[in-house]
Amino acid sequence: MSVIDEVIEKVKRTDPDQNEFHQAVIEVLETLAPTVEKHPEFVNAGIYERIVEPERAVIFRVPWVDDKGEVQVNRGFRVQFNNAIGPFKGGIRFHPSVNLSIIKFLGFEQIFKNSLTTLPMGGGKGGSDFDPKGKSDGEVMRFCQAFMRELCRHIGAETDVPAGDIGVGAREIGYLFGYYKKIRNEHTGVLTGKGLDYGGSLVRPEATGYGTVYFAAEMLATRGLDFKDKTVAVSGAGNVAQFAIEKVNQMGGRVISACDSTATVIDEQGIDDDKCCYLMELKNIHRGRVNEYADKYKTVCYEDKNVWDVIREQGIKVDIALPCATQNEIDAENAEALVKNGCICVAEGANMPSSPAAVKVFQENNLLYGPGKAVNAGGVATSGLEMSQNSQKLSWTREEVDSRLLLIMKSIHQSCLDAAEAYGKKGDYLMGANIAGFTKVANAMLAYGVV
Repeated sequence: MSVIDEVIEKVKRTDPDQNEFHQAVIEVLETLAPTVEKHPEFVNAGIYERIVEPERAVIFRVPWVDDKGEVQVNRGFRVQFNNAIGPFKGGIRFHPSVNLSIIKFLGFEQIFKNSLTTLPMGGGKGGSDFDPKGKSDGEVMRFCQAFMRELCRHIGAETDVPAGDIGVGAREIGYLFGYYKKIRNEHTGVLTGKGLDYGGSLVRPEATGYGTVYFAAEMLATRGLDFKDKTVAVSGAGNVAQFAIEKVNQMGGRVISACDSTATVIDEQGIDDDKCCYLMELKNIHRGRVNEYADKYKTVCYEDKNVWDVIREQGIKVDIALPCATQNEIDAENAEALVKNGCICVAEGANMPSSPAAVKVFQENNLLYGPGKAVNAGGVATSGLEMSQNSQKLSWTREEVDSRLLLIMKSIHQSCLDAAEAYGKKGDYLMGANIAGFTKVANAMLAYGVV
């Protein structure tokens, strides 16, 4: 049995119920097999065994009081996975589905994503099973303050720098950072995704969505293609999806879909700039549902279905797929439908949105397939740029941040291609992303000795 197989079996045996974490470990480690022979020093130093174990995982109680004066209790998490190349860095997710397995999978993926950005950031992730949907601003504030009362013990500008994720937007970041300041009596860059008035960076809200489209454009260019006049399917309706739609419009594509947890809308005329602005207002200000978009623009709405189910069932033609919602949203059946319906490129704006079987379908059919850790790294890359601005007490212009983001996404794309070719699988973005991210972290771990 190879060292890779041994590590995978140990992870399954040690944490038998953590299916999402298993999936992430298997997906990464299986593509790292070529590194074993080329780097015996990694094997001798136990790098493969060490990289799948977080440095620490903190689980804590979060009691808070709702608007009725009743005490509610949620569970909080912070997994600090690896800080070999910089402080732990990764988002906070508030969603009912959050558990230790999901936070570990996200933190593990974050190691390699952050490494790919070329910025000095380690990997971590956190969150809670708290659901902000349907809660008042006061309830969200009280929960965030209760969450931060414990989290503040474990984070710091040079230790661990959280950011937002699903369920944690500008409102939540403001409450979290405000309470951290109150407790610690200091104004430091301990959180990213902050408002522009108190240390945030221009382009940070747009960065994950923009970066996703920048990376997809680089993939398309390898085949002499671009977004112009292409039909694009986007899933989700949150921050990543919104700005992916905006950037696709700027590049001449036509986005026909959006979805949330309740429904999918298909707009064959395209979600143009005006419609995109309405979607942003609907989701970010009114906190409404996508069926309200369907009502306003008289489009088709499919209740209780995601974008990829609708595309499969309705046989909708799609050139480019940008899954920007959540993990495992595309299964093998949906992947086969995308291939059948003419899809040429899949770029993952979300974390691990394609099941392993779906990824196999994409690769076997020679689609351009970009894995989330590379494609959606623009968000954390711009968080890193926010950290740099905070440490220098500077604020860069929108053009400067956006140009740096574009250069970083181009660099990540090239790193993936270079690593894939160097290890014998030219054009394989999945292997290239994993190997390029891993080797940098592994070399740093090797330099430190056994710690």
